[in-house]
Amino acid sequence: MSAAEGPLVVGVDTSTQSTKALVVDAATGRVVASGQAPHTVSSGAGRESDPRQWWDALGEALNQCGEAAHEAAAVSIGGQQHGLVTLDAQGEPVRPALLWNDVRSAPQARRLIDELGGAKAWAERTGSVPSASFTVTKWAWLTEHEPDAARAVKAVRLPHDYLTERLTGEGTTDRGDASGTGWWASGTEAYDEGILARVGLDPALLPRVVRPGEVAGTVRDGHGLPFSKGTLVAAGTGDNAAAALGLGLRPGVPVMSLGTSGTVYAVSRHRPADPTGTVAGFADARGDWLPLACTLNCTLAVDRVASLLGLDREAVEPGTGATLLPFLDGERTPNLPHSSGLLYGLRHDTTAGQLLQAAYDGAVHSLLGALDLVLDADADPSAPLLLIGGGARGAAWQQTVRRLSGRPVQIPEARELVALGAAAQAAGLLTGEDAAAVARRWNTAAGPVLDAVERDQATLDRITGVLSDAAPLLEQDASAR
Repeated sequence: MSAAEGPLVVGVDTSTQSTKALVVDAATGRVVASGQAPHTVSSGAGRESDPRQWWDALGEALNQCGEAAHEAAAVSIGGQQHGLVTLDAQGEPVRPALLWNDVRSAPQARRLIDELGGAKAWAERTGSVPSASFTVTKWAWLTEHEPDAARAVKAVRLPHDYLTERLTGEGTTDRGDASGTGWWASGTEAYDEGILARVGLDPALLPRVVRPGEVAGTVRDGHGLPFSKGTLVAAGTGDNAAAALGLGLRPGVPVMSLGTSGTVYAVSRHRPADPTGTVAGFADARGDWLPLACTLNCTLAVDRVASLLGLDREAVEPGTGATLLPFLDGERTPNLPHSSGLLYGLRHDTTAGQLLQAAYDGAVHSLLGALDLVLDADADPSAPLLLIGGGARGAAWQQTVRRLSGRPVQIPEARELVALGAAAQAAGLLTGEDAAAVARRWNTAAGPVLDAVERDQATLDRITGVLSDAAPLLEQDASAR
């Protein structure tokens, strides 16, 4: 390993399935070391993880980075959004964290929308209409179903907050991740005491919101990680805001992220408020906004279909008239939290490869349906769509997105953009730069551009029609449960 040209920083991505750590040269953006360790997620009635796993995985990932981690001058943590982490007076978890893809709080989401003025009022107040993914609905579920656990809670945190607090000893969060809770008001950029009172949550249990560019704290003794005492710790942020930092996004540039969940988003200078609830009006980690639409079913669901069919994930075949809605975990966009997968149009001559292509089409259709709502009216419709996440490396995903979007598609060569964005945020503490400007200096968005092809409108229309016809059945399934 050659000597670094500048100080070293660490960026962390604590995601649904694993924690990844990168040691990055702050001057050049070169990754000098990396590590990764897995988590487990329950597969029972809900989706839960023990937060202590994340801390253990962080330690393992950093140890894999070797001596480089010891030399870091600053660290920042990006993490999965929305998760409800409940801690007791000793800072230990009261119960496993309820993750973003736990949809048991769908009834509480509907009730909160109705009781606090309806969807339009929520959108104007918090920037978003809460769904079962949002932290506020999970807290409402907890108080209703596990009141003893709720009474034992002395601190409420998001996943990235939990790790940051264990590093610094101070309870902090940032505006990007706070904006996904449902109890942070986007208009005032402060916790909404009316919403907190409605769900019975004391504001004193919440972390302080750190301003963009502000130091969240320093590494304390006794952490057991390879950081020196006094190492600077940045605010961190949610995974999508971190990835936006990692790309150095400018306003109006569209992004599609293909991971366990799928997202489409863009940086905006305008505070979003979509009363339909399709677009979440998140803040970014800098001072702008990050309107975003999210689906629960993306690469994991398509891989499951491939497994059921006994196929490699790339073994798609064209020419299908079948439609597959891969809502295997319920769905957030469209808002059908208790729905299941649906196959329509199966015939004797339908092949397994065509069914797999139909799963890809169904997953991408949901994301593209929200893209126009995410983008400002003045965004360039011919601008390349940045394709990121684990699925972005797959040829079947790339070609499906090209065919259904009709846009050129750019695939950044940089990997682990959430961790890179966190590293850029840490570097900004040292240099005084805006974190997105750091990432642009590192040229993280560079990568091949696939030319636009004619949009397959017929397939989009067919899936839209099936979804419209099937919605009553899917809603009936939800009410039956």
